[in-house]
Amino acid sequence: MTPAAAASVLGASVVARGWGWRHAGRRGWAVDGLDLRIEPGERVLLLGASGAGKSTLLHALAGVLGGDEEGEQRGQLLVNGAEPTAARGQAGLLLQDPDSQVILARVGDDVAFGCENLGVPREEIWRRVHDALDMVGLHLPLSHPTSALSGGQKQRLALAGVLAMRPGLLLLDEPTANLDPAGVLDVRDSVARVLEHSEATFIVIEHRVAVWQNLVNRVIVLDAAGGVLADGHPDEVLTRQGERLAAAGVWVPGRGSGLASSRGGTHPASAPGSVPLLRTPGLAIARTRTEVIARDIDLTVHAGTALAVTGPNGAGKSTLALTLAGLLKPAGGAVLASPEFAAGADAEPIRWKSRQLLTRIGTVFQSPEHQFVAATVRAELAVGPRALTQPEAAVNARVDEVLQRLRLDHLAEANPFTLSGGEKRRLSVGTVLATQPRLLVLDEPTFGQDLRTWREIVVLLDELLLEGTAVVAVSHDTDFVAALFEREYRLTGQAGPGVTPRAAVSR
Repeated sequence: MTPAAAASVLGASVVARGWGWRHAGRRGWAVDGLDLRIEPGERVLLLGASGAGKSTLLHALAGVLGGDEEGEQRGQLLVNGAEPTAARGQAGLLLQDPDSQVILARVGDDVAFGCENLGVPREEIWRRVHDALDMVGLHLPLSHPTSALSGGQKQRLALAGVLAMRPGLLLLDEPTANLDPAGVLDVRDSVARVLEHSEATFIVIEHRVAVWQNLVNRVIVLDAAGGVLADGHPDEVLTRQGERLAAAGVWVPGRGSGLASSRGGTHPASAPGSVPLLRTPGLAIARTRTEVIARDIDLTVHAGTALAVTGPNGAGKSTLALTLAGLLKPAGGAVLASPEFAAGADAEPIRWKSRQLLTRIGTVFQSPEHQFVAATVRAELAVGPRALTQPEAAVNARVDEVLQRLRLDHLAEANPFTLSGGEKRRLSVGTVLATQPRLLVLDEPTFGQDLRTWREIVVLLDELLLEGTAVVAVSHDTDFVAALFEREYRLTGQAGPGVTPRAAVSR
């Protein structure tokens, strides 16, 4: 987008008067009693504890929250003086998951898609496409396949698609949550270029505040109990009210997580009770039969130890995790369970039946929704224990325990798909904990978590490790890796991945 074109986009105003929204099937209000005014051109960082309603508010402003059949609304929410559903096209929304926003096969067509839906003349569409791609720094041919983009490139592509529609209200919902550090900087810098030449109103949700702190002139913190907890200039809110916000679960720059590693630095092979569970002689992994993305992976996973799988987007981290979990077939070499871990099952987890996996390997997918099958949170947590034909009293006791530990007890009867992003992630972790497997394979288990729930997940996993459970986790969360993991296996996206022993840090 050229500076002149960007400047021609006038910022939208936002007004909330006692506004609230309750999802169908949920007892409490996701947002309630919200009173605020955002002036045209303001740049706002929207914070709050997990479940405080941040994403609900952004989706409402974008006009995509749903109608009466999907929930109940009270009070008033206006964009430029009109209901958001009547102002569609004035707001552009960028979501967390890069893959969920790529629609078409070629870069140019994908950026043009929104403009075509708005009925923009064809000649104008392609001017906008070139301008938007230039503004986000995605200098690729219009025919370049979207399937060949990295996670950071996909987010910049999605941002270009939003910008091409020339919205007066630019909404970003944790757009860097699933990106590696380089991808985070790519997206942040792309937004900075946009804001430098734009008068659009800007609202971004992000748990990790430091990424966006210097690009905004206002911080609004939603209160999980309803209304606004804090509102003002970033320095005033984050410095003077930092202690109160941290207690409420907000990540405040400079305060850290409050947790350091308690793993003690014991090498996995000599750790107490460190029975070998899996080994991967000569393992090669592939997304498809012909697309081998890493070879010569030689790992051993021991009971009671933690292994972090790190590396850039597209390097194959999720593919490796699914292969270790017995859900993807190796492209070469093997994943082999020790006789003690297999306990009478086949030596290769890929050959195990679902019931055999339940008590041996529990897997949390990158997208929580991909593993939800029940109508309520309670029923979702009961699926695994019931598949093991456990007594109903034991099932209920285990479900109650997991609900309480993951702060989901107040959502027991809610539909899993109505939860916030952080709540969905905790539920997906809970579904595997419910069957008490000996190995947990977790893909980005801390994304979308506030400071309080992040700490609780770390402490819970630490306790499981001490009890002898093994943890393998894909993560871009450096605080999480530092707090919990003895070893880090980094996939480079090129030949020669390697294992890096981690130095111990006492907690």
